[in-house]
Amino acid sequence: MKIHVKNGHVIDPANGIDAQKDVFIAAGRIVGVGAAPGSFAANRVIDATGLVVCPGLIDLSARLREPGYEYKATLESEMAAAVAGGVTSLVCPPDTDPVLDEPGLVEMLKHRARNLASAHVYPLGALTVGLAGERLTEMAELFEAGCIAFSQANAQVTDTRVLMRALQYAATFGYKVWLQPEDSYLARDGVAHEGEVATRLGLPGIPVCAETIALSRLLALVRETGVAMHFRRISSAAGLEAVAEAKAEGLPVSCDISINHLHLCEQDIGYFNPHARLIPPLRTSADREALRQGLAGGTVDALCSDHTPVDDDAKQLPFGEAEAGATGLELLLPLTLKWAGELQLPLVKALARITSDPARVLGIQAGHLAVDAPADVCIFDPHGNYKVSASTLKSQGKNTPFLGADLSGRVRYTLIEGHVAYDSGR
Repeated sequence: MKIHVKNGHVIDPANGIDAQKDVFIAAGRIVGVGAAPGSFAANRVIDATGLVVCPGLIDLSARLREPGYEYKATLESEMAAAVAGGVTSLVCPPDTDPVLDEPGLVEMLKHRARNLASAHVYPLGALTVGLAGERLTEMAELFEAGCIAFSQANAQVTDTRVLMRALQYAATFGYKVWLQPEDSYLARDGVAHEGEVATRLGLPGIPVCAETIALSRLLALVRETGVAMHFRRISSAAGLEAVAEAKAEGLPVSCDISINHLHLCEQDIGYFNPHARLIPPLRTSADREALRQGLAGGTVDALCSDHTPVDDDAKQLPFGEAEAGATGLELLLPLTLKWAGELQLPLVKALARITSDPARVLGIQAGHLAVDAPADVCIFDPHGNYKVSASTLKSQGKNTPFLGADLSGRVRYTLIEGHVAYDSGR
C-alpha cells in the first residue's frame, strides 16, 4: 500500500520539522517527507488539510489486562483504545495474572498483540518471581522472549539484599530497570496524599517522604551497581528534585509522570470521587505545578497515560475501598495539548514528550518520521473538540477523573507500519 498524506502540518520533534509538508509511505515505511520519491504513485491519498501529522504516540505505561483480568479489559478493547488515541507503541507492566515472569507468557502476549495488527507492545518483565520480592526471575530468558526492561509494577522489593542482587544482575547484562519509588511501609493502608484534604475527609494518608525515602535508597543502589534505572510515576516536587540532582550527578536515571498528575491535585478528590483514587496519590497543587514545569524543562523525560482500566464493580465503591487506577490511552494526546496550551509551549516541544522522548527512554527506533523509518503516524485535528464520556471511550474501562471534561485534540487517523489502523470517518 502506497499512501500520500497531503497538505498536513508535519511536526517531527526528533528531526526538527514543524512545517506544512506532504508525507509519502510505501511498504510500511516512510519514503519521503516534503518531496515524493521518483515514480511514486499512491494507492490512497489522505487529505490532512488543517490537521497535524506527527509520529505515532509512545505510551510508557498501559495495562492491557491480559492475561488474567479480562473482566476489566481485553487485549482487543485496549488496543482499539490505543489506536483511537493515536498510540502506536506502548509499554505494558508485568502485573498480570499470572505475572509476566515466564518467557512463555511474554511470547503469548506478543503473539496475541501481533495478530491484532495494532499498536506495538513492549512488555516489562517481572524483576522478581511473582513480583513477591524474594527470588530473581530469569531475566536473560525474559529479555530474549521480548521484554524491553524489568519492573515490579506497583509492588516493592523490601529486602534490600535481593534488590541489590537484581540490580547487579541487570547492570551486568545491560538491562534497564523500571521501579516505582514508594516505601511500602510508609504507604501501607494509605489511599490519598497525607495532607489537609485527607485529614478533612478522614482518609489514611501517604506522605511525600514515602517517595523521597524510596528514591534515596534506589539512587544509592544505582551508584553502587551502575544499573540504568527509570523511575515510574514521580508524584512530588521533592521527588522530582531528587531525580534532578541525580541527573546532575551523572547517574543513568530517567523518569516519567502521568497525565493525571500533570493536571490534577488532592483537591480533585472532591467528595470522595473514586475515579481520583490513584497510585501514587494526587498530591498538592504545588507538587502538580512542579511536575508541569519539570516536564516542560526536561527534568521529567516523558509523559505517560498510566492506563489502568478498572471494572465498575471495583471502582464504584467508597474511596478507600475502590481499586486504584484510571483509563488514559485515549486521553494522552488531548491532555498533552491542554498542558502545552496552558503553559504556552510550542507544539513541537509538547509532542516530543509523547513521541521521541519516550522512544529514547525505551531505546527503540521509533517516534520520528525520518525516511526509511516505520510508518507509525498519528494524524489529528488540534482544534477538534469532544466531551469525555463513557460512550466516547473505546477502552473497556470507563474510569477516569476527566469524565465530563471538554478537550481538544481529536485523532483522525492512526497508521501502523503503513496500514490505517484507525480512521475516525470524519
